[in-house]
Amino acid sequence: MAMDSLLGRTIKNDITNAHGVSLIPALTKIQDDHIKFLRNHIIDPISISFISDNKKISDNSIKKVVNTSKTIFHSIEASGKIPLMEIRKGILPFVQEAANNTNIFQLFDVVKATDEYTYQHNIGVGIISTLIGRWLHLSESEISILSLAATLHDVGKVKVPIEILNKPGKLTNDEFAVIKKHTIYGYEIMKETVGLNQRIPLVALQHHERNDGKGYPLGLKGDKVDYFSKIVAVADIFHAMSSKRPYHDPIPFHEIVSQMRRGIFGELDPIIVSVFLDNIMKRMVGENVVLTDGRMGEVVSLNPHNIETPLIKVDDEFIDLSKRNDIQIRVISIV
Repeated sequence: MAMDSLLGRTIKNDITNAHGVSLIPALTKIQDDHIKFLRNHIIDPISISFISDNKKISDNSIKKVVNTSKTIFHSIEASGKIPLMEIRKGILPFVQEAANNTNIFQLFDVVKATDEYTYQHNIGVGIISTLIGRWLHLSESEISILSLAATLHDVGKVKVPIEILNKPGKLTNDEFAVIKKHTIYGYEIMKETVGLNQRIPLVALQHHERNDGKGYPLGLKGDKVDYFSKIVAVADIFHAMSSKRPYHDPIPFHEIVSQMRRGIFGELDPIIVSVFLDNIMKRMVGENVVLTDGRMGEVVSLNPHNIETPLIKVDDEFIDLSKRNDIQIRVISIV
């Protein structure tokens, strides 16, 4: 985030330096002289929280684009063809605009899948991948390709029986073998599509590959996996863990962060994971959270040695999560 983009925005909490000294009080509207002051004190702009000045994505707009996604995927299932024009007109503008939402926690909350997981997942992964692409400073032309690739990453699931996709219990080995074929199906559907950048079918093929070679379908390692596929893998896992699935409820926030850091779902690209999680955590100051003991608090400041264990204010008590092993953040509370 560039400093100049802060002009005219109203800060939510006091801006403090590394020693806790207040530099600019809460509710100040940022002007030119504030920008110079913040630069002199080397304040990271993404650590500043603001009074919300963006329009939250409405549930109706999400439902509308999910219904469009559903219609398009049924069309692909019936015809075996990718209707590029309909996707570029009916889905991609929403995906790219949603990724501009300045409050990423509102964004994450509204794109969580609750029902019809497959269709909501396509939109959620498209938005989160676009967001990651921007944080990685990809060019606009690269982001356009990434957004489309991420939105279509699971297109091969149109050839997987619905009873397997929506099975509430554990899959058998045979059922999981069928599920894994969606990567190949997606690649085969898209590789013949005229006007489609060839990195897009690669993402469909490779988004379950892992750096350690333990992914599928080809067991590729490291640089053998396309960079966009690695980005979509991170978005795919984050959205899947954050959402209600036929076989599990949303996983608590602290567990998602911990598991992604440790690569528990397969070795993800460490730089992409770090950029994604660090950008999330740095935006948490000023956000309300629900702790694992049920209490609600506000993130006051980040721990410079481990940003995943911030200082939380609960009523008149301050809880330093870096010194407590018994309490963690269960969920970011959107009010």
